[in-house]
Amino acid sequence: MIPKAEDIKKILYGYIACDSISSTEKEQKAENYFLDFFKDQPYFKAHPDHFGAEPIHDDPCGRSTVWAMVKGTGKDAVVCIHHHDVVTVEDFKSLKDLAFSPDELEEALAEISDSFSDEAREDYESGGWIFGRGGCDMKGGGSIQMALLSEYGRQIMEDPASFKGHVIILSVPDEENLSAGMLTGIKVLKRLKEKYDLNYRLMINSEPHQRKEKNTGIFSFGSIGKIMPYVYVRGCLAHAGKVFEGLNPAHVMAGIVRKTEVNMDFSDIIGNEAAPPPTWLYLRENKENYDVSMPLTINGCLSVLTLNSQPRDVLYKLKDVCIEAFDEVIEDMNRQYARFMEATHREPHKLPWKTHVVLFGDLIKEARRDYPDTFDQAYKEELIRLKASIRAGEESTIMANFKLVDFVYDYINDLSPRVVVGLMPPYYPNVYNGLNEQEEKVQGLYEYLRDFTEETFGQTYVSEAYYTGISDLSYSYMKNADQVEAILDHSMAFFGDIYHIPLKDIEAVSMPCVNVGPWGKDFHKLTERVYKEDMYERTPVILNETIRYMLND
Repeated sequence: MIPKAEDIKKILYGYIACDSISSTEKEQKAENYFLDFFKDQPYFKAHPDHFGAEPIHDDPCGRSTVWAMVKGTGKDAVVCIHHHDVVTVEDFKSLKDLAFSPDELEEALAEISDSFSDEAREDYESGGWIFGRGGCDMKGGGSIQMALLSEYGRQIMEDPASFKGHVIILSVPDEENLSAGMLTGIKVLKRLKEKYDLNYRLMINSEPHQRKEKNTGIFSFGSIGKIMPYVYVRGCLAHAGKVFEGLNPAHVMAGIVRKTEVNMDFSDIIGNEAAPPPTWLYLRENKENYDVSMPLTINGCLSVLTLNSQPRDVLYKLKDVCIEAFDEVIEDMNRQYARFMEATHREPHKLPWKTHVVLFGDLIKEARRDYPDTFDQAYKEELIRLKASIRAGEESTIMANFKLVDFVYDYINDLSPRVVVGLMPPYYPNVYNGLNEQEEKVQGLYEYLRDFTEETFGQTYVSEAYYTGISDLSYSYMKNADQVEAILDHSMAFFGDIYHIPLKDIEAVSMPCVNVGPWGKDFHKLTERVYKEDMYERTPVILNETIRYMLND
């Protein structure tokens, strides 16, 4: 039942050859490859309704989530997921044409291997690694899943009663962007669950793992979450020669950035694992040309990775920091203003500025209150316009988000300085089996795999609570969907219109998760590579053992 190395290699090379760059129509090449692989196999010829494509709603690239399922006996099911999109190949420079041809690329890399890091050069010279865009991240793991499902189908055709349980594979686009493929995949899982009365036992991702020691592999029993809050600061315009007549939003934003950048107060800590602290990914003011007045607004967004914090936790913690920073700026301005007035022999007085920090949803309520007859319709039309602009590639989601906040301000009568805090897509929930009530079978999975790998391969595998690379496993589990939806609806401008997460569907199909994938290095780089021994020997056996463990009593 374990696929042969040459079969896995054939699948992998064909999969890599599909230059399925994320957020492009080329992702359809990988979808077609996946479907073509299964359609001529005897099992799927006999069961043509056990595989197919689910189009992503309103997708500008015409992409789909593709899936395949083999059905044995009983109700229990294991879900395997992987993504088939890859990042661009700009870093390959003159070797771009070879980025998707592993053997030809390996030969060409000989001319530039001297420029590699010591580790990459050593791996290249060993001949033990497969180079090429997507082989590591993550068509390697996907190819192993496909090869295993093919073997399961063959077994069921020979002896239907010999296979207990059901195995589903989701191959999704858009993982490197907004995970639209996985969110569509959740709908597939919900439909299959209802149609066949399935009991989902485990979701397995096969992203590559990164080792700290050569002979120590890693299983991840959860996936780190990601929230992207934004801050929009509106000041008060003034000439640079009249600085105390205005309030520079850059001053307030600088204080907010200083209090949040790599601030461990925002980092969840569970056991001996900690989320990396937040960092700002985007920051700019709104002036298009130079003049001697202050900017009116400045905005930015930061990445917050989470282990157990929920969106509401992060949002209100950030709001508190914004209040602190605003208070400190006003205090400092009054102090400097007093010094200025003293230096010019004038009587000082307090500046008029007051701290004012609101969530985006509060700003919307204010606009409705100020313009009850016109705001809602105008807002709806602006969302339609921005959506069309994003689809046409004229606007990034980030830029459109801040343009929408600017638009809302057109319906706000109070134009005094303030800070607006909100969320923007994407949102990745954190998941970890250890934080949820799981059945005893899952609780014993690591110990079972640890003993199995030591006995079978003489190799140690350790467990970690979270896969830290951000993955689609984030959508394997959801609790309290109503509460999460409420805070996203209140604070994420595009939620439900331009960006949607089927939170209640995720809750309906929720299951524990694990990442079982091959050893890989240098994701997204020219030297991206996956370990041959893992690809062809170890990981197929471990993945099969994981599936059979969950489906057999």
